[in-house]
Amino acid sequence: MPIKNYTSNVDIYTTLGQIQGCLVKHGARKIMTDYDDKGHASAICFLIDTPSGQRGIKLPANVAAVQAVLQRQKVKADWEQAEKTAWRIVKDWVDAQMAILESEMVQMDEVFLPYMLNGSGETLYQLYQNKQLMLEG
Repeated sequence: MPIKNYTSNVDIYTTLGQIQGCLVKHGARKIMTDYDDKGHASAICFLIDTPSGQRGIKLPANVAAVQAVLQRQKVKADWEQAEKTAWRIVKDWVDAQMAILESEMVQMDEVFLPYMLNGSGETLYQLYQNKQLMLEG
């Protein structure tokens, strides 16, 4: 079975707006969209309030990875369809995370911890992946 949202007809700008609306509803500040060299949206960046002050968050959409998965699943999808699919997946993930937040099971900074940015613009996950952040044991 193909990945979720592989047939989405929703253009990415509508989806980006829905993601931004959801984030603002839950306290996000100063939202912006990163674009690659070809003018394709690559990430949504925003600030959240935490007990340690405002923190930057960067939520990427890896369209190339989605397109590769669709190709392996033998789904005919051009870049535009892969882009629609990738951003709908991000939207669904944000919606699910906000539901967990609303239930008070987690805090906003806990939900977005892997995507939190340091002063150099690297995410916590990127630091971990590059062995600049190690977990003991």
